Amino acid sequence: MDSVFARARKHFHTALLSSVLNADAQGVPTNADRHSQASVAFASGILSRVGSGIGELRLAGQTSGRQFEGACKQFIEETYLQLKHLRPSEWSVESVGTRNRLLIAPFEQYAHLIALYQAAEENAELAALLSSDYTITPDIIISRQPEDNLTLNAQGAIVDDQTALWASLRKRNNVRPLLHASISCKWTIRSDRSQNSRSEALNLIRNRKGHLPHIAVVTGEPLPARIASIALGTGDIDCVYHFALTELVETVENLNSDSLELLQIMIDGKRLKDISDLPLDLAV
Repeated sequence: MDSVFARARKHFHTALLSSVLNADAQGVPTNADRHSQASVAFASGILSRVGSGIGELRLAGQTSGRQFEGACKQFIEETYLQLKHLRPSEWSVESVGTRNRLLIAPFEQYAHLIALYQAAEENAELAALLSSDYTITPDIIISRQPEDNLTLNAQGAIVDDQTALWASLRKRNNVRPLLHASISCKWTIRSDRSQNSRSEALNLIRNRKGHLPHIAVVTGEPLPARIASIALGTGDIDCVYHFALTELVETVENLNSDSLELLQIMIDGKRLKDISDLPLDLAV
């Protein structure tokens, strides 16, 4: 019998095959750069291993992105929410679907951004100084609610009215949800936009008050060199997760491509993992 994660991974790929992942009449997969021979070869290898897409028209970029985000959110709900025995709490997985720059302000770590935004609205000099430093627009967010005394003291008198009076996890002190993870979804990676995820990650790091959320990127990009533009390096993104890493590795090995070395560097360096690794990493 398949595990929960194995079933969810199959569901994930089935959802992609019925929406964003297929090949056009010329046999070019929808996540491939048709101007790159390697991109088409890698994407075709992945597609043949994941399933067989029916020849449909390539979706517009934004539509592809939304379909990919939806499939990623469904996968996270099917897997991460099964881990409540490891991380018990009231969790929420949301697809953002908007570019509102104050999107994360309702969360405890970023509530001060509202005051910052209002001050910038009233002061042009301050607005010019801040520029877009506090603009953070993730695709999927995971949050948890603060805990009441009944839960905190379920195993005994852990806290009382004289201790832990400022801890954000305690509902007595804070009613706002806590941002647990910010996930960017990139169906493909264009070189001119590859650094957007890094910029937003740095904004999350710089502008927080309190615990830093997990910061992850999920991609369907077939070219290891483009994946490396986000994955390599440290200090901003936790890790990049590929929608079909096992199939990508098999394809690159089968084609005896020079890209295998770069792919192995990212995997061995813990900078690139499979989508099935994401739920457990989020449970840390």
